[in-house]
Amino acid sequence: MKALVYAGIGKMTIEDRPKPEIEYPSDAIVKIVKTTICGSDLHILKGDVSTCAPGRILGHEGIGTIESVGAGVTTFKAGDRVLISCITSCGKCDYCRRGMYSHCTTGGWILGNEIDGTQAEYVRIPYAETSLYPIPQGADEEAMVMLSDILPTGFECGVLNGKVAPGSAVAIVGAGPVGLAALLTAQLYSPAEIIMIDLDDNRLAMARTFGATQIINSADGKAAEKVKTLTDGNGVDTAIEAVGVPATFELCQKLVGPGGIIANIGVHGQKVDLHLETLWSQNIAITTRLVDTVTTPMLLKTVLTGKIDATRLITHRFKLDQILEAYDAFMHAAETKALKVIIEND
Repeated sequence: MKALVYAGIGKMTIEDRPKPEIEYPSDAIVKIVKTTICGSDLHILKGDVSTCAPGRILGHEGIGTIESVGAGVTTFKAGDRVLISCITSCGKCDYCRRGMYSHCTTGGWILGNEIDGTQAEYVRIPYAETSLYPIPQGADEEAMVMLSDILPTGFECGVLNGKVAPGSAVAIVGAGPVGLAALLTAQLYSPAEIIMIDLDDNRLAMARTFGATQIINSADGKAAEKVKTLTDGNGVDTAIEAVGVPATFELCQKLVGPGGIIANIGVHGQKVDLHLETLWSQNIAITTRLVDTVTTPMLLKTVLTGKIDATRLITHRFKLDQILEAYDAFMHAAETKALKVIIEND
């Protein structure tokens, strides 16, 4: 089968790999129909994710058709259309019982990281019964791909951890796909202000159409000053970091007001300074999280009923044999204006 393989820092190749087989009774083999590229894949290519070794098939998102299931799988069968969760959960360990699927002792974020992932023709899914979701009849398949990771990530790590509330002021630093997913899902809680901050005017313009009440290009270094002006000098109740670099996390520290929350989403590969010399007395909280996908069933219903149009996040489409072109478009988003790219398997 064709597969996109991580070949070391900054390197990837399309290779012919053996088709995966059932290894455990709880496994399912899924034929990929559509997948996508995540910012986390780019962090792997940068060398920020030490658990991913060269030779790994990348990808942790997608939808597909079950080809075969292990003897222990009773809720799915061959031919079922399924949504693949980016997080693998056994459903039995202490962390899973606490709803922290990302810390599953034998699962978590392993697809495209510690085991081969979804950017291939086929993928083996461990713990199929708790790591796959049936796709309802008539559902938009491309919208379903957005439920693998990006929507629950923006929602859980940004909106829920940030305690977005009716009437509150929210700043989202980073108008990339995950920042826009946080923007879309934040509106479920009716904040008074959602201020989107980025360096890319095109992405900021898209954020405005997605529901941002204010947009700020931070290139001039005055984003914090502008946010303070918009919030009567108070700062925001929730500052969501959706990039994963030191500068954006430091900006969030300047944006948050007394009693506020900094909700980190970004994958950080470098140390970040924490300015307790200014924050120690401000009653703020800082939250971190890897998506648990506990909200996927709720978000699935929200997308199906049209409360959220997840397809708005998709800008480009490619075939699997064009996946290197897809990566190029995704990595050069400032020029290509790419958000999420759909990669279809023939």
